[in-house]
Amino acid sequence: EVFLPEETRGAAPVDFLQQLPSYQSALRRRATAGTQERRAAPQGPAGFRAAEGHGPQQEGGEVAARPAREYPLSIAEKRRLRDCQQADIKYLSGWKQWKRTSSKSLKKVLSEVKELSSYLELWRHDIHSIEGKFGTGIQSYFSFLRFLVLLNFIIFILMFSFVTLPSIISKYGMFNSSFAKIPPKNIEPHCTVYEPSGNKGLVYFYTYLKDLLSGTGFLEVTVLFYGYYTIDAAWISILKYNLPLAYLLATFAYLALSLIWIIKRSVGGFKQNLVHNEDQFQSYCNKVFAGWDFCITDPNAARLKHRSLQYELQTDLEEERLKRKIADRTTKEKLRIYSLRIFINIIVVAVLSGCFYSIYRATVFSQENSNVSIRHDDVSNMNFQANLLVQYLPSMVITLANFIAPQIFSFLIRFEDYSPAFEIRLTLMRCVFVRLANIGVLLFSLWSQISYCATDKCNACGYNYELYPCWESEVGQEMYKLMIFDFIIILAVTLFVDFPRKLLVTHCSCKPVQWCGLQEFGISDNVLEIIYGQTICWIGTFFSPLLPAIATIKYFIIFYIKKISLIHTRKPAARPIRASSSNFFFLVVLLIGLVLAFIPLGISIAHIPSSKACGPFRNFNTSWAVVPHTIDGFPTGLQQVLYGIASEAFAVPFFMVICLIMFYFIALAGAHKRVVEQLREQLVMVRFDPLFCAPKV
Repeated sequence: EVFLPEETRGAAPVDFLQQLPSYQSALRRRATAGTQERRAAPQGPAGFRAAEGHGPQQEGGEVAARPAREYPLSIAEKRRLRDCQQADIKYLSGWKQWKRTSSKSLKKVLSEVKELSSYLELWRHDIHSIEGKFGTGIQSYFSFLRFLVLLNFIIFILMFSFVTLPSIISKYGMFNSSFAKIPPKNIEPHCTVYEPSGNKGLVYFYTYLKDLLSGTGFLEVTVLFYGYYTIDAAWISILKYNLPLAYLLATFAYLALSLIWIIKRSVGGFKQNLVHNEDQFQSYCNKVFAGWDFCITDPNAARLKHRSLQYELQTDLEEERLKRKIADRTTKEKLRIYSLRIFINIIVVAVLSGCFYSIYRATVFSQENSNVSIRHDDVSNMNFQANLLVQYLPSMVITLANFIAPQIFSFLIRFEDYSPAFEIRLTLMRCVFVRLANIGVLLFSLWSQISYCATDKCNACGYNYELYPCWESEVGQEMYKLMIFDFIIILAVTLFVDFPRKLLVTHCSCKPVQWCGLQEFGISDNVLEIIYGQTICWIGTFFSPLLPAIATIKYFIIFYIKKISLIHTRKPAARPIRASSSNFFFLVVLLIGLVLAFIPLGISIAHIPSSKACGPFRNFNTSWAVVPHTIDGFPTGLQQVLYGIASEAFAVPFFMVICLIMFYFIALAGAHKRVVEQLREQLVMVRFDPLFCAPKV
């Protein structure tokens, strides 16, 4: 480790700036000078102790015991330094000797535990194999898929432990437990009637299949959906468990866990993305001298990497050509291109409006007709097919919109005359918007049906109790159907599109077939596909607490489906994206999906009246009302503290403090940016002025 002079140490950049090539170059120059000084210093224990004295000082003036490998010395000098460090231990006190020995032992144990845990990592060998054959870009997709599997598994453990398990234990009387149901007060009797459409008597097989695919029938009364959790309190031995509060807090906990975990993983990608945002000359040098991926071992992947580097260089040249073209545009040409972009964006808005209106109409039609068929209890085979089609109509329309809209966007972007990199980003953002907005339109359509009241009896309940006696379970069923249908589409595309196409390309020599070739494994499209499913999971977990378990199994199977598809039926994309930037982009889009999931969940919890016939919030006007009701049971002093935190008198100063902290970090980031610019200027001086780095006499 090399230490900067005092005047530089005070303005040292933060850790992520130390990853910059310019900063590392400055460190190497100082390391060379520092090594020469150490070699000129007296050798032996005293000399090495003097060299070690340049290291960081611990509290109390004790010299930090750093391993010899951390010093920029030769192997022989490191060995002598290690012998000197071991010889110095006998002169330390017993407490310091024990402290140094225990520190080394702890570091060794932690290193061994970390190495052991790496062998227990999920799909470790598979992902390394994919990285070796296809490079780090495709490997980043499978690593991202593994992250979602782990995230959903943790969310499932959270919801099962604090919501599902206490309900099961109390309902079956395990561990001397019991439960309490408090009848709703000041509620009209007709609002509390809920008769799930369970199967009675002789049931056909296809009825079970319909229930399994749609979440109705026998599944509607299981722990999978919100309507099962109708108890108000659980008594486990002598402990009282407040299930409504636990249900709400578990929802906040999985959302907060997802947010913190995504932000934590985004930090590393942000640092790499910041380092890679260099000027064009540095970008060109990195592609030419450091662009090769040494993880690649497959010859086909190597040829693909060659084409990828060639494409990136061509893209850079094309962007430079477009910059000159933009600079040379006349006023007439600018007017023409801006008018064309406005017209194309109007077409984009029209396409989005058509998708949203189609989803709205399909949802309204599905809700009205599926409820009619359930009330009539049709069980014939023809009615089974028609009813299943009606129930899955919103999911099919959403899937169709997710397929057609990106194709239209990819076609229209060619006429907008953007740079290739900006074309990719703009198309991806439009695709992200259409996928996530489709879920929002579906929920809006459901809420419009749930909130529609035309009679006084309906207004007394606050929602459409006739069609939706337990509206939370209805929303959970829609999220369940979206997730199941999304998985069916992924499986069907692999089995009935990719495999036949592979067979045709392999065994048919027709020119049209060979011209089409194999389908490319588009990283961005596949990532948007699973982020769409993850957003559904975040929204649906409140209405279906075990939906994360289904998402975990779904993504676990998708990993092997995509792996087989990549190896046997598809080819890597000819225009791959950098692994570092792709990881950061994946997490940013996932964060957008999480933020958008907050909106419908917030409306459902705080605005829409909760069902009075089912669920843990039957006795509350909204789900959020359980929080002030719980606070009212606290001691008076604690109540005043909590209400004071929630008041404007606390919120305004807190907001001002947050703003000051934000302004401080903005100023700090500006200072770090100036440090980066100075280091780059020094690097330029070193390159053009040999006297700049000459040793001072």
